Amino acid sequence: FLILMHRRISLSLVCAVTGQHLPKNKRPKEPGENRIKPTNKKVKPKIPKIKDRDSADSTPKTQSIMMQVLDKGRFQKPAATLSLLAGQSVELRCKGSRIGWSYPAYLDTFKDSRISVKQNERYGQLTLVNSTSADTGEFSCWGQLCSGYICRKDETKTGSTYIFFTEKGELFVPSPSYFDVVYLNPDRQAVVPCRVTVLSAKVTLHREFPAKEIPANGTDVVYDMKRGFVYLQPHSEHQGVVYCRAEAGGRSQISVKYQLLYVAVPSGPPSTTILASSNKVKSGDDVSVLCTVLGEPDVEVEFTWIFPGQKDERPVTIQDTWRLIHRGLGHTTRLSQSVITVEDFETIDAGYYICTAQNLQGQTTVATTVEFS
Repeated sequence: FLILMHRRISLSLVCAVTGQHLPKNKRPKEPGENRIKPTNKKVKPKIPKIKDRDSADSTPKTQSIMMQVLDKGRFQKPAATLSLLAGQSVELRCKGSRIGWSYPAYLDTFKDSRISVKQNERYGQLTLVNSTSADTGEFSCWGQLCSGYICRKDETKTGSTYIFFTEKGELFVPSPSYFDVVYLNPDRQAVVPCRVTVLSAKVTLHREFPAKEIPANGTDVVYDMKRGFVYLQPHSEHQGVVYCRAEAGGRSQISVKYQLLYVAVPSGPPSTTILASSNKVKSGDDVSVLCTVLGEPDVEVEFTWIFPGQKDERPVTIQDTWRLIHRGLGHTTRLSQSVITVEDFETIDAGYYICTAQNLQGQTTVATTVEFS
């Protein structure tokens, strides 16, 4: 009892000195008593906040792999457009062990020795020497993902630049002819390809008759410096003869002329018909079977035949022809025909004559019978 009273007096003195009061309903801890009191309080775990990512982050980012080689071994990433003087050499490199290239078709058409493409261990290399204004166009490269001999384009590793090669007296990229034809198809864009060699050139489109400027209003016609004037929704009223006019540095120049022809037949697999000169043929007579396609003026058609005497190697004559025809209101159509002729008709020649016409859009097969009379 005396010890307990002594402890209480000591605690009172401590509180008096410190100015603190003992909390009510609290007793002083005995020596050796655990001062950490267990608790059942629930603590919510802290979940780290995840920053919202833009939906575009999930799409692989495109990495530019093209570099332009300058003099004295210097490199720089080429801009979207470059302006160089004709005669200058160009060297482009793209990083990667397998690189694909694209450049103006003009350089491929004539298998030009001025351009060379090489694949080194770590990069692809394109070199063009003695450049001319005709070389104006887009130069691009891309990495290739290959499995054996099968490769596909790596869309995340690409590079491109459009190069204007400026040549004195040439505002337009030269054309191989003085007159060209542009077909106006109702279901796709049409391009009048008057491209310039000077980035700052002002270019306008003109109709020859009646003489007037055709505005590039962004609704019917737009101007694309990499392509020319684009007819967004061609129709028959657009046909006629047009040309382009360019102005730059106090000089002006007129392009070659373009004949715009409206196409009557929409794109698609060949529209094909077949007709025999006679469906009943006597022994010893001749017979011809005609396969006809009406299509777009600039779309080629290939014909193949299956005929009764084929397995017996029966000699026949097959002749393919095509020509452009006008079907009124200025509509132009390509008429493609294939004729198979059998001379001295025999019993083995009787049966089905099958014609298959094919273009880039698909193929159509038609047939007719020729009987032995």
